[in-house]
Amino acid sequence: MAVDVGGTTLKGGLVGRDGTPLYVERRATPRAEGPERVIAAISAFVTDLSRRRTSGGLEPVAVGLAVPGLVTATHAVFSAAIGWRDVPVEAFTEVDLPVALGHDVRSAGEAELAYGGGSGDVVYLPIGTGIAGAVVLSGSLYGGAAGWAGQIGHIPVRPDGLPCACGQRGCLAAYASASAIAARCGEDSAADVVARVLTGDAEAVAVWDEAVEALSLALATYTLLLDPALVVIGGGLSLAGDTLIAPLRDRLSALLTFRHPPALRVSALGVHAGLLGAGLLGWRAQEAHV
Repeated sequence: MAVDVGGTTLKGGLVGRDGTPLYVERRATPRAEGPERVIAAISAFVTDLSRRRTSGGLEPVAVGLAVPGLVTATHAVFSAAIGWRDVPVEAFTEVDLPVALGHDVRSAGEAELAYGGGSGDVVYLPIGTGIAGAVVLSGSLYGGAAGWAGQIGHIPVRPDGLPCACGQRGCLAAYASASAIAARCGEDSAADVVARVLTGDAEAVAVWDEAVEALSLALATYTLLLDPALVVIGGGLSLAGDTLIAPLRDRLSALLTFRHPPALRVSALGVHAGLLGAGLLGWRAQEAHV
């Protein structure tokens, strides 16, 4: 069983050992009702998935949970998007199966490595309710000293700028996350903003341009520090395709005046990267239990 926890959507399902999604379901994340309600919704989702069988009658053997924010193997330490603090892994499931807890973006990054063709030195950047990055250096996922590397969404791109849910001001996520883009235009989703951008709507174009500029500033910092060969954009905002990638490529290139920018492309796994990453966590838990 795999559950990828997002600020807007819970994606759950059954994932085969080879990464094949055997069953996929989406549920709304009850974020507005508070973190305790989100935790209960995740646990109920896991319970429901545990009762499912594949078309061949196979039963689930383990649980992989990919969650946002600061994460250890035993606790969801903090999530600005959801608001929880120090949630033990046991709170997320009542099912008596091996369970593994991991960071949503790093897990998605592992799935990109395993199934999406990413290798070498890569930054994987899914953009949804929030923004974080998975950093791959010399073919290996880099977690940092405490396993919290990649919090690119909280790089300040505008000193004293818009407030962010993390408590800082001017964070990248406050300008370029899908949720921030939608909110700043008074829309329900970033897809609605993209539709307005394509018609030339002045308000939407201004918000979109500011988001692209913020992303280019953050990625220029990443590039100068880590020198990735490739930046992979995932998450819901990646569905904008060239409306995002083309101007982002141009602005990133303009900022890196003395060197070539890294290649830039949309995720090969699309919105399923996090779910497949959670599946990898689950299979790892099953193998450790055997």
